[in-house]
Amino acid sequence: MPHLTIEYSANLAAVADLDVVCRALHRAMLDTGLFELGAVRVRALAAAHYAVADLLPENAFAALVLRMGAGRSSDDKAKVGAHVFAEASKAFAPLFATPHFALTLEIIEIDPAFSWKKNAIHPRLRATKNGNSPEDKNV
Repeated sequence: MPHLTIEYSANLAAVADLDVVCRALHRAMLDTGLFELGAVRVRALAAAHYAVADLLPENAFAALVLRMGAGRSSDDKAKVGAHVFAEASKAFAPLFATPHFALTLEIIEIDPAFSWKKNAIHPRLRATKNGNSPEDKNV
């Protein structure tokens, strides 16, 4: 963890580069210094069916949900939330020039008693960070 999911109205894909947004928010999460590279995930999922506000076809939304493991302080959660939201606001800035866009972010802390994980990426990245070759089979 952390995993950031961007659920968005499908019409947003025509006016925003979601690949760029995902990479910008990935970088924002790492910039906080709170997360290990191998844990960060950012994904964007289009909502093909939606109804927004007064139902104008140009209305669009992006709802960000950041799920992270338990144990971080309220200050750390506020820090990452503020930073990710600021970067998302920048990424979607052109859309705020119209009266048809809504952006939200929610942070959800995951109870470790009900979370199972298996990650083959961590050992590779940790080995590279420690100066070992990713091909080193003893890592």
